[in-house]
Amino acid sequence: MYISSMTEYAAIFDMDGVISHTNPFHAEAFRAFFKNHNVQQATEEEFEQHMYGKHNSYIMQHFFQRPISPEELRTLEFEKEQLFRVIYKEHVAPIKGLIEFLTELKNNGFKLAVATSAPRENMDLILDELNIRQLFSSTLSSEDVKLHKPHPEVYLKSAENLQIPVDRCIVFEDSFSGITAAKNAEMKVVAVLSTHKKEELPASDDYINNYTEISVANVKAILKTQEL
Repeated sequence: MYISSMTEYAAIFDMDGVISHTNPFHAEAFRAFFKNHNVQQATEEEFEQHMYGKHNSYIMQHFFQRPISPEELRTLEFEKEQLFRVIYKEHVAPIKGLIEFLTELKNNGFKLAVATSAPRENMDLILDELNIRQLFSSTLSSEDVKLHKPHPEVYLKSAENLQIPVDRCIVFEDSFSGITAAKNAEMKVVAVLSTHKKEELPASDDYINNYTEISVANVKAILKTQEL
């Protein structure tokens, strides 16, 4: 049961491509990882179709072209994500306008959450390097759910953690599976065009290139709420 007042709203953020523009660094890590395992190198088009916004279980099975057991997946995932963290640590940066936008939301009564398909260690690296962890009341990663995007579990669980009903939640996403997950959760969604073009994504309630293009007033208009 949700406990909510008419002045409470939630904004829930995916991480890769939404908080930070990590996808080029994930691609770099995967190329090194695939080389280590003698897997044929992927093209940028393959990465766009089969990596960005996908969970590692799907990515590994697609590129290895064979079933992968949960035990092997854990080993492979740790290796690849450790490569990513080493590569990205010196490059962690927010998408333009993000921190100012998060602060504006927080100052206007929004509860904030992170809901990512990435491992918790990746999320911890980015939140701590950007010094924004304290802004979020809920932080969920791949370890916190059983079903991954496009299933809505991570968004529904975020709303439950925040104690905000789904019709008062707005999601910021950059991938086809992530936007689909938000819509499956019956939440409003803003597409961040850091990875894909508008026409490559499901219909969303708004589209931005970065957070200088949106304000609290825009968000409340999307949610069809009024400021006090």
